[in-house]
Amino acid sequence: MTARNLPLLAALAAASIAAAVGGAAQAQPAQQQPPQTSAPDAPAPRQALRVCQDPNNLPFSNVKGEGIENRIAELFGRSLGLPVTYYSFPQRMAFIRNTLRYKLPGQDYPCDIVMGVPVGFDQGVSVTKPYYRSTYALVVNRGRGLDDVASVDDFLKLPPERLKRLRIGIYDRSPASDWLRKHDLVDQGVPYKMMSADPAQYPGEIIEKELAAGNIDAAIVWGPIAGYFAQRVKQPPLAVLPLASEPGVQFDYEMAMGVRYGEREWKQQIEGLITAKQADIQAILKEFGVPLLDTAGDRRN
Repeated sequence: MTARNLPLLAALAAASIAAAVGGAAQAQPAQQQPPQTSAPDAPAPRQALRVCQDPNNLPFSNVKGEGIENRIAELFGRSLGLPVTYYSFPQRMAFIRNTLRYKLPGQDYPCDIVMGVPVGFDQGVSVTKPYYRSTYALVVNRGRGLDDVASVDDFLKLPPERLKRLRIGIYDRSPASDWLRKHDLVDQGVPYKMMSADPAQYPGEIIEKELAAGNIDAAIVWGPIAGYFAQRVKQPPLAVLPLASEPGVQFDYEMAMGVRYGEREWKQQIEGLITAKQADIQAILKEFGVPLLDTAGDRRN
């Protein structure tokens, strides 16, 4: 969701989105559950809510359980009366194949749900109804002479000589590239790789390490990444300016959850929780600074 295949990383890595899925690295050890021999729609009683996650992908998930998706998983676990367990694998290439669809002969699947996938994602996962809609955002460094910029329109209306001096960080293969091209800002773009073989790399580095340090003046990233890391950086002050989709550039996306194909009752159960716990889900998203849109794409916060 993102990156990462986030509209994301989505993302979006999911970043974003991310990209939501993406690279092949060694899966971390995870406790295996006893094999289930029942048909997908008539499984044995669940002993745990088993979540597929990226171990280092804040604000979405990490091994300490500090992410948005961890919090929502715990919420669902309490509602189901089940403990929550995690099977970790970096969200790079073949994430779904190595988590949700990973099954050795004579063993059970290690996890049963991916907590964040873009609506429309169809690479081996059955996507639920959406539980939030967000958008990419422009994050500006207030310490770089941009104190008077309170919106994306303000940014674009800066005098040409100021705009031409700015360095705008973007992840490669994101809608940001099209936006820069559309607004004649390609030369101001500073590209960063969305996918890295380094397991310590995380999507918020572009804000927490590059933007905060003054190596760039602004960054365009998936909204949950923008909101979370802008909150986490105390100095210099950063401003998050949500981007609206434009003709030829889609910035806003709906995010859902993913289960295995054929597990109809499990999918219906998860969708029931998405509906019943929507107020709690929205509260978690707002706590993490996620820019939220309604179903029509208008801002909610």
